[in-house]
Parts: sequence; C-alpha cells; structure tokens
Amino acid sequence: MKVIIYFGHHKVGSTALQAYLARNALALLNHGILYPAVESEGMSHLLAQALGRQDAPDLGCMNLREPHNALGFRMLASKHGGGTPAWHGTLPGLPAMLSTIRNQVSVLQPHTVILCSEVFSNFGAGHEDLIAKLRDLFPDAEQELYCALRQPDEYMASWFGQRLRFGHQLKPLDGGAALASTKTIHFNYRKMVEPWTRIFSDARLQIRNYDDILAAGGSVQDFTAQAGCAFPEDLPHQGPANHGLPRAAYEIIRQGNHRLPPEEAKALREVFLKLPAGELPVPNRDVELFGSSLRSQLAEAFAPVHSYLSSLTGQAAFFPAIEKMRETRPVPGPQATLRLLESLDPAQLPSPALQSFVTDLQQDLCQ
Repeated sequence: MKVIIYFGHHKVGSTALQAYLARNALALLNHGILYPAVESEGMSHLLAQALGRQDAPDLGCMNLREPHNALGFRMLASKHGGGTPAWHGTLPGLPAMLSTIRNQVSVLQPHTVILCSEVFSNFGAGHEDLIAKLRDLFPDAEQELYCALRQPDEYMASWFGQRLRFGHQLKPLDGGAALASTKTIHFNYRKMVEPWTRIFSDARLQIRNYDDILAAGGSVQDFTAQAGCAFPEDLPHQGPANHGLPRAAYEIIRQGNHRLPPEEAKALREVFLKLPAGELPVPNRDVELFGSSLRSQLAEAFAPVHSYLSSLTGQAAFFPAIEKMRETRPVPGPQATLRLLESLDPAQLPSPALQSFVTDLQQDLCQ
C-alpha cells in the first residue's frame, strides 16, 4: 500500500484539490484509492452517496470535503489543549480519528491512501512529533509527499487577504505585517518543508512551484499527473475554490476589521467577496502592497530559503522568476483602494453604518 500526503502550502489550490477528491471519493475507491473520512459526519455523507440517497456529494459539508484539515486541527489541538474551528463542528478525539482511518484501510484494502491538508504545513513549526505520528500511521506503507509552494511575495499577499477574510485585525503588509511573517512557515519555506523531508527520509518527494501547477491546468491536474498513482480518467475536476478578496480592498477590510462591530465587518467583507474580478478597476496583479524598499528586504531575507529549495529539488532556481519579487507593481495600494471606492455603488453597501464608514475612508484617502 502507498500513502500520499499533501502537506500544503496554503493558497495554492488545496481547496480545489480537496473538492476533487471528495466529489470523486467513491469512484476513486472503486479504483483502489481511498480519501478517508475521519469522523461520523463525513462518513455519513459518503454512505448516503453509496446508497443513492444523494445525487451528488454535498461539498458544503467541510468534514466531507476537507476531512484532513479537521484531522490537522485536531492534532494541533491535542498538543496545546485549544479548540478546533467552528466550521468543522464537534470533532472526536484524535485516537478516534486515527482509528477511523485505520479501520477504513483494514476493511476496504485500498492500494493508495491520500491524506490532503494545507493545515499539515503548520506541523513544520515545532510540531515534528505530529509529522512522525502521520508517518507511523502506516509504518510499513510506501510513502510519498507532495507540497506546493508559491513565490513568497505573491503568497504573502494572498495569505494576508485570507486572514483579513477571517476577520483578523492586522497591521498593513508594509506597516509591519510582512516582516513579522519572515520567521514563520508563511515565508520561511525551509522551516515548513525540512522537518517533513527529514522525518519521511525514505519517501518520494514532490515539491512543486505554483506557477508550474497553474501551467499544468491547476492543482487537480498537477497532483494527479505528478503523484505516483494512476488516477481514473474523466472524473470531474471543477469545484469550489477559495474566492479571495480583491487586493485593492485589503485596506478597506483591514480598517473595517479594526473599527466596525464584528457583524458589520463581516457584511463589509461579503460585499467585496462578491465583486466579479473582471469588474475591478485595478486587477490584483497591478496592486503594489509592499513598496520598493520592503520588497528588497524580503528578497534578501528569502535568498537562503530559495537556495535551500533549489538544492533540495536539484534545480538552478526553484522559482525561476524570483528576481521579479523585487519589482514593484504599477498601482500603489492607496491609489488602488481609492479607485475601488470611487467605483463602488453605495447601493451595494447593506447598511447606513457601512455607507458612512466607506465615505469617511474615502475622504481620508483623498487627503
């Protein structure tokens, strides 16, 4: 038996890949590939499909679509005694979740087991025992690791937007948030990857550049092509993926998270999440969030990490376009934000409080 573990990163298409695996879980199982459930809700949805009680899998069920995120969160919580995210509901204890996976393998006898979670990427930050626990889940199996990494300036911008989307109260990227990330797995990819490669020393390793993933057609196409497993053809690929906030809206949302009551801040985020990308006055690729000086600092800080990745993968440059990390985008963040505010129809804002907030912010940016 082979175990393939996708251990991240965030913001590289993991949601689309998890949706593919969940949507096709029964078809994959018929070909000997198990995307295992970890608790009763996900298992119940799979049973409903098997019995014909559901015409299609309910990908809105997080424990069906992203069961191993639930596992990753429970593993982290088992160490520090904290909780798990509300969107996964009430989860069983870690021994029960691991037993659920083992029992499926024992009964169903797959030739390949796939564990897929961007939450696993956090294990590199001082949780090597959790990596070892996954290795020891099936110690006699052939093991393979797959990891997707995005050029750090693009990743940091996308991850910042994800945190804003969840309501985090943050400093601006160019006001301390970016430099604060350089010691974490969200910038220091060696810190994220190296413990996995050391603990899974005999595993086949796939470290993939996100640009190459996009060139292959996306996360599903790249994973199914690169992983050491024969996937059945003609299974549906398309599915839900994370729809991020427009980068021109970051400062609007950031200030809203700080200044508005939680429900109003959430309503403001929803307004900008619904904006079609094609209607934005400044596309994401043109918005500058760092500035020239900060970009240079980040590039210098990332240089040894990039050398490690290049050596690990046997490439001259793991990120061939890494020098573009130093290049500023054409529209400064405040200017992009102002243009977005000017294009906004007040009717899109669901309350007088939000209309007043946006008007005040627009006036501040004009000064």
